[in-house]
Amino acid sequence: MSGRKKPLSQQEKLAKLLELFHESRDVWILKDLEKTAAKEKGIVGNTVKEILDMLVSDGLVTQEKIGISNFFWSFPGAAAATKKRQREELESEVASAKQRKVQLDSDFEAARIGREETEERSDLLVRVKEAQARLSALKTELVQFKDCDPALIDAKEKAAVIARDAANRWTDNVFCLQSYCRDRFGMDAATFCRNFQIPEEFDHIA
Repeated sequence: MSGRKKPLSQQEKLAKLLELFHESRDVWILKDLEKTAAKEKGIVGNTVKEILDMLVSDGLVTQEKIGISNFFWSFPGAAAATKKRQREELESEVASAKQRKVQLDSDFEAARIGREETEERSDLLVRVKEAQARLSALKTELVQFKDCDPALIDAKEKAAVIARDAANRWTDNVFCLQSYCRDRFGMDAATFCRNFQIPEEFDHIA
């Protein structure tokens, strides 16, 4: 059989490193802690930093930066106090969660009042759905009569007037050009219309 020791689990490393702090009752820097943890507790040096960070995060080890160095320490009484505080915080959270659940249950029951499945409520829901269907049908019918909308008719009439005035302005321009060709080149109206492909009935729009 092999004489190699079984590697420590993460939980074992956490327990052993914390044990080292409590047994030594000393203040450490990381470099010294890595050497001592490897020698006395069997924790590989390059894993000490990770385990130490977890203990600091859990509040079981205190970290303080003084100058350019970080110092770490933990005493048995302080660790016990931290555990007690964490337990009390968890108990408080559980109590708050239970109280919140009771309140939500109460709100849920209150919200159900008046929404029980009764014959009257079912009848009202049917009527609401029928009214919504009729409203949708009426909206569809109104779309078919939109061309009769007075506002739409008025808008179309105004647009027609604007288009007529614009067309008459261009007609005036054509007649001005016709007069110019007559006076300048002696071109009669028939020749002008034939050359510019203007129909004989061309005139202003009334």
